[in-house]
Amino acid sequence: MRAPTRDPRRPSGLLAVLVTTFVATSCAAVPELPPPVPQDVVPSVAPPTLSAAGSDQLSPDGFDAVQRMAVRIRNVGCASLSTGSGFAVDEHTLITNRHVVADSESLQVSTYDGRDLDVSAASTAALADLAVVRTEDPLPSFPQIADDDPEEGDDVTVVGYPAGGRLTVTAGRVIGTTRDPLHENLGEVLVTDAPVEPGSSGSAALDDDGDVIGVVYAKTTDGRSLLVPQSTLREMLDDTSAFTELTPC
Repeated sequence: MRAPTRDPRRPSGLLAVLVTTFVATSCAAVPELPPPVPQDVVPSVAPPTLSAAGSDQLSPDGFDAVQRMAVRIRNVGCASLSTGSGFAVDEHTLITNRHVVADSESLQVSTYDGRDLDVSAASTAALADLAVVRTEDPLPSFPQIADDDPEEGDDVTVVGYPAGGRLTVTAGRVIGTTRDPLHENLGEVLVTDAPVEPGSSGSAALDDDGDVIGVVYAKTTDGRSLLVPQSTLREMLDDTSAFTELTPC
């Protein structure tokens, strides 16, 4: 499997984790949950046509397969509430970030149409900022994982729930690769200019065919997004020892 080629023009400067939005509270009181997921999509830029993802495979309410596979994740912790994003890889399995589900008392997953799905299990990876969440209820749609990592200049589309709000589609291009600044042993990660915000953590990054080429996990101080490449995601999903069960806070 082809790994991304390192770009000698790697981004420089301070790098900041794309953390989810936390609400301070005490262990005795859980803050009010966000409202149901709005049933609309607000692209910040016009995304490319995702033909293989099924823009022509519309649900009765007009959402395509790419939009249906994205979920909003609410992490109710002992002392805080945070939100993030995730995406389905099969009918009962979601991918998101480790920091989205960490320190959790319970996880709540909402679909594009505002339905809440029961979570049966969750596990996190030690090497990369990745987590797997299993649902008892079936997920509406799931994409394919791309066969190869993208190259510099390739289009990328990110689908997620920034700030725990609306289902949002943003687009950009792959700028190159850089050494992961947050997880020393992970190696090369992808850099794109697709806009992301707190709450976008765990979003799928898709190519023109609607296949997953990476997982959003961080952004730089100059606004670029960092992705765990699909090659790393595939390797970790194939390794049963890569993930350990999430321990509640």
